[in-house]
Formats: sequence, structure tokens, C-alpha cells
Amino acid sequence: MVKRRARVDEKDRRILEMLVEDGRRSFREMAKALGMSDVAVRKRVLKLERMGIISGYTALVDPRALGYSVVSLTGVDVEPGELLSVARELASRPYVRSAWLTTGDHELMLEIWARDEADMEAIIKEIKALPGVLRVCPAMVIERLKP
Repeated sequence: MVKRRARVDEKDRRILEMLVEDGRRSFREMAKALGMSDVAVRKRVLKLERMGIISGYTALVDPRALGYSVVSLTGVDVEPGELLSVARELASRPYVRSAWLTTGDHELMLEIWARDEADMEAIIKEIKALPGVLRVCPAMVIERLKP
């Protein structure tokens, strides 16, 4: 994939907004909203993909449908100099659904899916035992208000 400096115009921005809202929106539907042909929209989407502005498409799934009853947003504090190795290790774990390097209260933020409370407890213990991890701060999600 070729990545170039991002140059997007207003129509590109509107296409991106429509795809963020509904990643399955058809080229024809977007074209109609933009007053363009579906071929022109398709070319723009392909350009945005080549530029790395659109990096993929995914389905938002309710974790409970897959048997996960506990979701946490978990902050992880790491020893100086260990951030990238700990981050890579955690990002590779199947229970980590999303991972971010952050500023603020914690160096790492993780979205973790667990089958039940016991599974979450085991996951937190596993993370705490990793070399370089100083502190693990899970916050259980009660209800997702906006995906």
C-alpha cells in the first residue's frame, strides 16, 4: 500500500463521514447524497484507501453475542523504558480488543472482553504479572452509550 501525505477535499471529508456513520453505505447512496456518479465515489474511496486514510472496515459486535459478559476499559501503568514492549505484548493478547498509547492517567488503555467476572480477574492478574507493568486499573463497562 502506498501512503502519501493526506490531501482531502470537502467531498472526501463527506465520504469519510458517511463511511464512519455506516461502513456498509453503498457507493450509489453516497453518490446521490454528493451529487456525483457512483464511479467517482468509488475512485475517491480507493484513493483514500491507498493513502492510508481509510485503513480498514469492521463490524461493531455486541460482546454478549459472542459469550463475553464483562467488558472493561483498563488503564495500565508501565515502568519507564518498557512501554513499547509491554504495549506490543498486550496488543497481541486475544482478550485485548483495542489498545491505545495515551497521555494522562495511564500510558496504555485497553478494551478487554472477558467471559465472566472470574475470567476478568484472571486476565487482570495475568497483566499485573507481566514484566514492566506497575499498575492495572480496570473500569467495568456498565452500558455502551455510543459505539
